[in-house]
Amino acid sequence: MSGRRIVVTGLGGELGSLVGSLLEEDSSIGEIVGIDTNPPRRRLKRSAFHLVESSDRDRISTIINDANPHVIIHLGVWEPHARLNTADARLHTEQLGEAVFETAHGLPALESLVLRSGIEVYGSLAHWPHQPNEHQALEPESEFGHMLLALEHRAAELAMERGTSIAMLRLASVVGKHVPSPLGRLLRLPAVPFNPFGSPQFSVIQDNDAARAFVAAAKHQPHGAINVVAPGSISIPQAASIGRRITLPTIGPAWWFAKSLSGLAGAPMPDHIVQLLMHGRSAQPGRTEELLNFVPEYSTHDVINSLYEWPSVIRIAPQKQVA
Repeated sequence: MSGRRIVVTGLGGELGSLVGSLLEEDSSIGEIVGIDTNPPRRRLKRSAFHLVESSDRDRISTIINDANPHVIIHLGVWEPHARLNTADARLHTEQLGEAVFETAHGLPALESLVLRSGIEVYGSLAHWPHQPNEHQALEPESEFGHMLLALEHRAAELAMERGTSIAMLRLASVVGKHVPSPLGRLLRLPAVPFNPFGSPQFSVIQDNDAARAFVAAAKHQPHGAINVVAPGSISIPQAASIGRRITLPTIGPAWWFAKSLSGLAGAPMPDHIVQLLMHGRSAQPGRTEELLNFVPEYSTHDVINSLYEWPSVIRIAPQKQVA
């Protein structure tokens, strides 16, 4: 890995800037070039960052070609209602993905591409008697799941055409102190809707663990899909009880009202989050220790506990100055 040039798309996002900071700490890594539509959320010292619109295909291609990377870490994936609505998230993801994969086909030095995917490609747990592994059929039921699967197809085409090693990291919902997570926002509402039948379970991954997985994949260059999931799972009532939130049993048409009220409260619920609440979403942890020499530090319960330890906004009434 010594001296390897790396391009990181999505370097401006919370996960991307965290990946960038971890790469910078490794003296064996050479040039780091970043691309995003927003500036990095951390101070990066030796990464060359380029602010560029996802629609500017020519400039994106020029930046990547000039870098001629050995590794591309493609984090330029917008989760619906994390920062953008569903339509805009899909558009930005598609535009950046097209530019990156078209350029990647002609890069002389490219050895490996690490793709940010997610366990949404499996659909909900309603279809699986057990947690799915990387060899299960892919049956996405949400817009986000279809977005991720389309990226995986482009990555597979790249691997077949030029033999590039492709690591598709299928992340559970990423939750962290500064992560714009629709699931995290929802769980911090005063009242959380849930499916009272079956107590569906879900898993998450802490943002620092997710970032460490991408850095490990860039260094070890495995090939294939790898589930990156924190150990254990939890139900919505269990999670809400940790945060002392009210749980609202919700069935049938009541989900429409729950979704509307959640949006008004500042926590929009895209379809992949609704499916998680109704049916659960988890997956078997992948062979991260064997393939990446990496093990998640935080369990699902640890991440949820940490979620509710974050300070909420405290409103302080203005005071009159005393003469």
